[in-house]
Amino acid sequence: MSVEHFDVVIVGAGISGIGAAYHLKTRCPGKRTVILEARGDVGGTWDLFRYPGIRSDSDMFTLGYSFRPWKEAKAIADGPSIREYVRDTAREHGIDRQIRFHQRVRSASWSSEDARWTLEVDAGERGERARYTCSFLYVCSGYYRYESGHTPIFPGREDFQGRLVHPQLWPQDLDYRGKRVVVIGSGATAVTLVPAMAAEAAHVTMLQRSPTYIASLPAEDPIANRIRELLPERIAHQVARWKNVAIATFMFQLCRRAPGLAKRLLRSGIERELPPEFDIDTHFTPRYEPWDQRLCLVPDADLFRAMKAGRASVVTDRIRTFTKGGILLESGKELPADIIVTATGLTLQVCGGVQITVDGDVVDLGRTFLYKGLMLSDVPNLALCIGYTNASWTLRAELSSTYVCRLLNYMDRRGYRQCLAHPDASALDPRPLLGLTSGYVQRSAGDLPKQGSKLPWLVPQNYVVDLLAMKLGPVDDAAMRFSTGARSLRREVVKAERHGQADEPVANAPPPAMDQPG
Repeated sequence: MSVEHFDVVIVGAGISGIGAAYHLKTRCPGKRTVILEARGDVGGTWDLFRYPGIRSDSDMFTLGYSFRPWKEAKAIADGPSIREYVRDTAREHGIDRQIRFHQRVRSASWSSEDARWTLEVDAGERGERARYTCSFLYVCSGYYRYESGHTPIFPGREDFQGRLVHPQLWPQDLDYRGKRVVVIGSGATAVTLVPAMAAEAAHVTMLQRSPTYIASLPAEDPIANRIRELLPERIAHQVARWKNVAIATFMFQLCRRAPGLAKRLLRSGIERELPPEFDIDTHFTPRYEPWDQRLCLVPDADLFRAMKAGRASVVTDRIRTFTKGGILLESGKELPADIIVTATGLTLQVCGGVQITVDGDVVDLGRTFLYKGLMLSDVPNLALCIGYTNASWTLRAELSSTYVCRLLNYMDRRGYRQCLAHPDASALDPRPLLGLTSGYVQRSAGDLPKQGSKLPWLVPQNYVVDLLAMKLGPVDDAAMRFSTGARSLRREVVKAERHGQADEPVANAPPPAMDQPG
């Protein structure tokens, strides 16, 4: 088997992977880079999901790239528009020529002796075995499983005689015109599907076990559009981007620091959209605090408009069993349905399911800590791209790529072949990586890396804090270890700790000077 070597392998050609390739191309132009994409096209999430109404719940001034202004009128964009934006970005910067499609990475094995990763890959549509090696591995595959979403085992499911579908695997031949549809769920997917399907279905019911906080915003950002009329394109994009960063940060901090006030503001927004007699307490008043789970966005109040028009409704109840013609609820009410959509969440999966080994030892991701939100503790020359849960994914993804480029350039300048982030475990208080109470997060919490109680092992979910750390903070802080030689950094760290030298730098060269921002 022939083996091809690259300086950097990027896993995933979605919005993160294309952005990562751009930053590597511009900041590390000497690096030979390839993108391995398991599917057959660019776009990641925005190519996978094809359900009706698929859209972003983040504005495109922050979900879009900092280096490529969003030009459309709508700030809350639909899925096909986002997919084309990512594809056009790849073509415009020649990144499409770096992508190899139908390359599913199955395992990644690090050899300290060789200072490189070996990737075992299922290549082509027939899944033939291929192998790559690289000096640095950058995983930009998101944090959920692409093959299937989460669907609970519903009693009587086999009795239902209609069509049962999950949004992640939406059948393109599904005809819901004039049909009765029940969408199970209350998250971002459900509140997107309901108004989109209500336009053609006989009626759409959103069946939720418990309510979610929902806010309505205009699909077009009038302030941003006015800014674009007055300023040059790139400057306008940056001004609009920072405006929306500031608003999102303020709203999140308000929810966390003054939840009572945030609840009243969110409720007043819903009251403006629904009739006075509507039971908001039952259907739109969650039991948790704002931002304990993600806040759902509905552009131009489309969900509420569909409800006021009688095309959609919300039912808050529990499922007793599926029946031949629908769903029987715990209250005794039966919801008739020709189609049931299980918008019941994602299955989280870090590293795209790739098995990672370091010098023959399998890495248990659930026992690792995440350094600066992107590097697994004691795993050399590897970074993950994980975005925000409380703001646009791309904001953090671009900071991660900026840091990776700084790290690689730093290593090149000093002749280092290996880098490794090692925590002082005695000073860390393990915390879940994603600080949300959502079911899809809680189901997978044990399989995800942990965060600590303080920087750089704490993931602050704050763009400004991360910006300072990723762009201006030192690369050679106390947690980072470097080596020029062919030896196991991890074993050297453990050995140093046993001899009471845990705070000494592990390197074959003199301790490096403080890195300059870059």
